[in-house]
Amino acid sequence: MLVMKKIILSKRHMILVVLLTFSCKIVAQDYENQFIWKSMHVTASAYNSLASQTNSNPNITAFLDSLTPGLKCIAVSRDLLNLGLKHNTPVKIEGLEGIYLVKDKMHSKWTKHIDIYMGVDVDAAINWGRKHVKIKYGRPKTN
Repeated sequence: MLVMKKIILSKRHMILVVLLTFSCKIVAQDYENQFIWKSMHVTASAYNSLASQTNSNPNITAFLDSLTPGLKCIAVSRDLLNLGLKHNTPVKIEGLEGIYLVKDKMHSKWTKHIDIYMGVDVDAAINWGRKHVKIKYGRPKTN
C-alpha cells in the first residue's frame, strides 16, 4: 500500500511539472506577442541577496519586491528607467536564457548598467563577472 501511494504521488508530481513547464512556455509566448522589443547594449554585472552586497534587508528591492533565489530579475541603472526599463519590464539578456523582469534599481552613480540577480550563489555571480551585452526590453504594444 505504501508503494502504491508513492507511485500515485510521483504521478501527481509529474503532471504538475508538465503543467508548469507548459504554462511557462505559454507565458513566454505571451511576452513575445504583447510587446515591441527594443534593444541596446549595456554593461551587465551580477549580484546576490546578501547584506554584504546590498543592505541590512537584502531580500527587498528598491521597488519593495521580495527576492528569492531562482527568480529571474535584474536591477537597472536609473538612466535606464527613463528609457523605458521601468518596474516589471521584461528583459532578454544576451548569453542567458529566459525573460528577466526589472525588480530593482541601482545607485545613481551607475549608467547604462544592469545587475543580474543570482540568488545567494556568489560563485555564479563571480563567474559572470562584468560583461558588455545586448539586451532586448519589451515595451507594451498600444492598440
